[in-house]
Amino acid sequence: MSKSLVNILFVGDIVGEPGLSLLETILPSLIKKHEADFVIANGENSHKGKGINRSIIKRLYDLGVHVITGGNHSFAKWKVFDYMKEDGNILRPMNYPRGNPGYGFGVYEIPDFDQKIGVLNLQGRTFMQAIDDPFSTADWVIERMKEETDIIFIDFHAEATAEKLALAWHLDGEISIFVGTHTHIPTHDARIFPKGTGYISDVGMTGSFDSVLGMDKHTSMKRFKLGTPHRYKLANGNNHLCAIVAKVDTSSGLCEHIEPIIYPDFHSSNLEK
Repeated sequence: MSKSLVNILFVGDIVGEPGLSLLETILPSLIKKHEADFVIANGENSHKGKGINRSIIKRLYDLGVHVITGGNHSFAKWKVFDYMKEDGNILRPMNYPRGNPGYGFGVYEIPDFDQKIGVLNLQGRTFMQAIDDPFSTADWVIERMKEETDIIFIDFHAEATAEKLALAWHLDGEISIFVGTHTHIPTHDARIFPKGTGYISDVGMTGSFDSVLGMDKHTSMKRFKLGTPHRYKLANGNNHLCAIVAKVDTSSGLCEHIEPIIYPDFHSSNLEK
């Protein structure tokens, strides 16, 4: 079908069962409200706060998620490695060295559209693992995806905002949407760059905000105060979903609109005591 705009919904880092449960409650209505044509979600923290498994992958697919992106915890659960090799809709950062399991990008059919969408998962190097260059990796992949589509979405899983901005400026006009993930803190800078790329530094997380980045706040405080390891455990309470919705022109592949979604809004709820 020939349509002028494709609506893309992206859900920020899902953290454990609190995030999954909230997603199962809210996502169907969000898809309907925003008339989402294609749904992407970052699932690298979905299994107990670190990694993903087959059961969660099925739950996300059943909810209407088309592609699951990852990050530095994509390889945390080794039992999913074989599945990652088989399923091209589960992505991990493309710029990990060759030999790691899984796919870093894919070009997918958009239901009820003539056009396809390319999705690329990358990881930053600043304050993170020393892996391959995301800039040259992006250039190489985008050139190949453009043989099939001009609608291109990137999830850049990175710590440093400067690195996210630098890569986004490098790719302005070459891709449709650039979202940052990993810090779990939603930023208030969703905008469209001069050449037409939709951007946000970090979408935020889907999980407990009565926490430190989705994990138990008391354990996290001990780690910082004492300077010694303490086993992380998931937090629960004051759960929020962080996402973005974007409209992309199907003829040009450029972004027409991008806006963040936080549900429930932070102003409408209080932290648990």
